[in-house]
Amino acid sequence: MVRREWITSAKEINSMIVYLSGAMEFAEGEGADWRREITLWLAENLEHIVIDPVIESDKLAMKHNALGFRKWKEENHELYIDFIQKAVDYDIDAVLNKADYLICLWNESVFKGAGTHGEVTLAYYAGKPIYLVNHVAQSDLSGWIEACKTEMFNNFDQLKTHLLSAYSNG
Repeated sequence: MVRREWITSAKEINSMIVYLSGAMEFAEGEGADWRREITLWLAENLEHIVIDPVIESDKLAMKHNALGFRKWKEENHELYIDFIQKAVDYDIDAVLNKADYLICLWNESVFKGAGTHGEVTLAYYAGKPIYLVNHVAQSDLSGWIEACKTEMFNNFDQLKTHLLSAYSNG
């Protein structure tokens, strides 16, 4: 509950909140590295608050005594699915009710998962800006995902330039 109160207070001080969408389940290190780097940049340059699903998933696992949930996929599938549903519910709420916009890293790791596809679709439906950093060949980029994006970039430097232009107070 402290996290929810913190996000509410962020809205009260007019701070933008960004959700970092991208592969986790099949990504190296759950995609934590790029999220950590862009989180620091967003805080230092725009004072935007980040919802990082890697961190939030860890918090959720601790709260529900599910630190080994990845092993449950093979060892206790019912328990695994029960926890994943909690994570899905949290992510849907974050995208629809907390985030002002999404930054999405689209790379080959998203092809085996589904969360990133869902998050982008939900944000599009809710009318939230979606900034897609595309790291796959144009021929491999889903038309659905491309149609949902607001802007697309080849790298994070291009994204940062755009975000500074779009959200900088100076």
